[in-house]
Amino acid sequence: MDNLYRYITHDGSAVLNVLDSTQMIRKMEQFHHTAATASAALGRVLTAASMMGYGLKSPDDSLTLMIKGDGPIGSITAVADGMGHVRGYCDNPAADLPENSRGKLDVGGAVGAGTLYVIQDLGLETPYVGQIELVSGEIAEDITAYYAYSEQLPTVCSLGVLVDTDLTIKNAGGFLLHLLPGAEESCIEMVERNIKELPGMTEMLSAGMTADEIAGKVLNGLEPDFLDSAEVEYRCNCSRERMERILISLGREELERLAEEQEVTETVCHFCNSVYRFTSDDIRELIRSSTSVDTENSDNADNG
Repeated sequence: MDNLYRYITHDGSAVLNVLDSTQMIRKMEQFHHTAATASAALGRVLTAASMMGYGLKSPDDSLTLMIKGDGPIGSITAVADGMGHVRGYCDNPAADLPENSRGKLDVGGAVGAGTLYVIQDLGLETPYVGQIELVSGEIAEDITAYYAYSEQLPTVCSLGVLVDTDLTIKNAGGFLLHLLPGAEESCIEMVERNIKELPGMTEMLSAGMTADEIAGKVLNGLEPDFLDSAEVEYRCNCSRERMERILISLGREELERLAEEQEVTETVCHFCNSVYRFTSDDIRELIRSSTSVDTENSDNADNG
């Protein structure tokens, strides 16, 4: 597992999340076999979603971070729970581009122009949905812009994924800094100065810097106090039972067609690529069980 740490300045003017997401992104690469640029793009989105999800009020709440761009990677989706565990996928894990003019993986080119969506399911009747047009497609700048425009919360986000020559993940991580209401101008100026002097996230991780050391650099001069921490991981919650419910949702007519035309029906989880196989007999049993439930519900309604 990876560790996510949260800090608050001594005067309560800012909250900072720091996450070394290396193990999480390595697991993502193993599931999706992503090319270098796709690893960087999806890895950044997963890292951001984990930190954003950890800020939710309840462990059962969820946050979906979705990017729909016109670049070769297609759409990117990451889902985090309130404990910071995350899962995700992209339309084209093979998307890869030459390095950009700064000698970095061209995530912005892979994502292209489009829209960032943030969907928060807080257990209410309707999820909260926020969206902005992408600023750069580099993810961190887009997250910063989302908080500024949709949440009116001054934010600094840094994300990084370092991919080795064999396409494995050397390291990955990020930080998410929120300036809280009432933050003084001197605090804002100090944060801006610190950020300008800060090395990149993967550079700090490669140098062996701890979360405390990274927080000390980001909040230099603002006396950061440790707030709390959590172990987070790439965690898929798929199961055969979930796949059965998805198949049942197709309706009786479609299930009958599958049972008639295919000896085996395969379903694949987007998040971990697990394959679930259902024989024709399995499909017919799903039809019988769903019909039985529908009949029971109808009888209960009549009796009521």
